[in-house]
Amino acid sequence: MNFETVIGLEIHAELYTKSKIFCGCSTKFASKPNENTCPVCIGLPGTLPVLNEEVVRLAVKAGTALNCRINNVNKLDRKNYFYPDLPKAYQISQYDLPMCSGGHVEFECEERHVRVRINRIHIEEDAGKLIHLEEEPFSLIDYNRTGIPLIEIVSEPDIRSPLEAVTYLRILKSILEYGEISDCRMEQGSLRCDANISVRPVGQKEYGTKVELKNINSFRELQKALEKEEKRQIELYRFGEGHKIVQETRRWDSGKGRTVPMRSKGEAHDYRYFPEPDLMPVIIKESTVDEIRGSLPEMPYEKAARFVEEYRLGEGEAEILVGDKKLSEFFESTIREGASPKAAANWVLGELLRIMNEADLSSADITMKPAYLHRLISLVESGTISNTAAKEVFKEMFESGGTPEDIVEKKGLSQISSKKDLEILVKKVLEDNPKSVEDYRNGKTQAAGYLVGQVMKASQGKANPQMVRDLLMREL
Repeated sequence: MNFETVIGLEIHAELYTKSKIFCGCSTKFASKPNENTCPVCIGLPGTLPVLNEEVVRLAVKAGTALNCRINNVNKLDRKNYFYPDLPKAYQISQYDLPMCSGGHVEFECEERHVRVRINRIHIEEDAGKLIHLEEEPFSLIDYNRTGIPLIEIVSEPDIRSPLEAVTYLRILKSILEYGEISDCRMEQGSLRCDANISVRPVGQKEYGTKVELKNINSFRELQKALEKEEKRQIELYRFGEGHKIVQETRRWDSGKGRTVPMRSKGEAHDYRYFPEPDLMPVIIKESTVDEIRGSLPEMPYEKAARFVEEYRLGEGEAEILVGDKKLSEFFESTIREGASPKAAANWVLGELLRIMNEADLSSADITMKPAYLHRLISLVESGTISNTAAKEVFKEMFESGGTPEDIVEKKGLSQISSKKDLEILVKKVLEDNPKSVEDYRNGKTQAAGYLVGQVMKASQGKANPQMVRDLLMREL
């Protein structure tokens, strides 16, 4: 029996605000535990919430960027449940009247055109953070995150593979970053993903029993978690009666490489939603929506098309660059400094990404100045340093932030491009290797490559390789 996988994602993104959703506390990351709290966000009796207007504007901005309908009249609701990281024992969220609804995202994946419909985007407050200590009979709670403003983007179950889910999440992250709606730093938890996944026999119209996977915060882990859960559910189906899939919430244990049960999955009525009595309905004027829509910056798909048209990049190159906003900004800044688009793209997509991947860094960690990369490219193009030496300089620039000229001088990497000096080296190598010269003249052309290598070795890698080859061939 063949099976079809059905996936829907619920994505929580922290909004780009300086203060929390219902109080004036800071949203700064990595503060001391419980430093950014007040009576409102830790739910002390008698406190009243005040809605942050910027939260509404950013939610509307997200809705317009994702092709949603903006609901002019919406309200906030109480979602009731008890958990130690939720001090009020309820979360202020939205239920039946969300801020945005009916959007979509389209993309190509594995030769399939995918259109993922967005059911809704609503605003809500975040909960605190529990810290579980190993071999201790208690946990710690940091309430700094309590009240951080979130949007939750809920898709329809239109995704059919783990790779499609990851592609959709990447595109959504990119749109939120370009729109300056969220910083989307997954390693800091400002973009998190819950996935609903079920399987069904191919041809069956009814959905299978869905399982929710909670709080996944990286693309790699999302794909691994979905693949493992997909395999688990298919195996349960094949075992037949007595091994049915249970509707539940599971968490991804990356260390063990499997999903683990957390709790049975609740229905909406279990949360006893009711309108938040301390907040008025939110009325959004159509003129406000138009103004926010007009303020949207260049979106990633627009920038990718421009990169192909303006800089003559390949579609694949443009897609990689645009997929990371800061990386694309670094690339364009290098061009504005005077570098050619092709050379800038080669260095950014080659050496820069290689170093970042090896060190497990993100584009936010780039401290190198675009002007320095342009100057390095100029040193290569002028023949001052070789391409091999330039890679060494680039690595040093990335790590220390030094100028390329200072690094070249300090390491003695200047290339020998003097014709007179190179002629002396070439003649010396030919004199020392008469057998290779004879081999070349007898038709063994590969001997020339060996001789070039000997000249480069004699110059300690500093000779201009093209000039060496030209002089050597003339002499031979």
